[in-house]
Amino acid sequence: MSSTRARRGYHTDPFTDLLFNALLGFTFLFLVAIMFMNPIAKEGIINLKAEYIVTVSWPDGNPDDIDVWIEGPRGNLVWFRNPEAGLLHLDRDDRGALNDTLEIEGETVTNPLNQEIVTMRGIVAGEYVVNIHYYASETEQPVDVTVKVEKINPSLEVAYYKTLTLNHKGEEKTAVRFKLTASGEVWGTNSLPKQIVTIK
Repeated sequence: MSSTRARRGYHTDPFTDLLFNALLGFTFLFLVAIMFMNPIAKEGIINLKAEYIVTVSWPDGNPDDIDVWIEGPRGNLVWFRNPEAGLLHLDRDDRGALNDTLEIEGETVTNPLNQEIVTMRGIVAGEYVVNIHYYASETEQPVDVTVKVEKINPSLEVAYYKTLTLNHKGEEKTAVRFKLTASGEVWGTNSLPKQIVTIK
């Protein structure tokens, strides 16, 4: 008799079961919709549209102005007064200490990084010439300049890396000359001097 009473105590209505299951279903669908409306942010991922990146850098905090000049296969030049030529783009022109300080909420913030960046946003077969130029000097001292050429696609690969010294204002040096195949592969690198800077 006690077991019969226990069974009767847990008796449920089919409509209540149906209502409960429908509520669970709607809750699940709502949570799934929220997940798709607010995808998890992928921090630190930059989708860079480039085939090659040329980075020219010199010591942090150095006030001197070093410029990168690049000549493409068709003789087109990229430099600070001509930041776009074909598929070559000067993305960052650094002028040493000039414009390196910002006023934020009454406080002066200094960016010590010295770096110029050129991106190649497509492949044109032929020879590329990468030169560095000691444009302006406050220290009147030699400056060590690092030149790096990176292939981006299909994976990051350093094609060239070297540090050169520019000894005085106005000096120009060829860092690297390299040829690209139609498929974007590097071959025939050298540092044979070629003057491409048109200002002194």
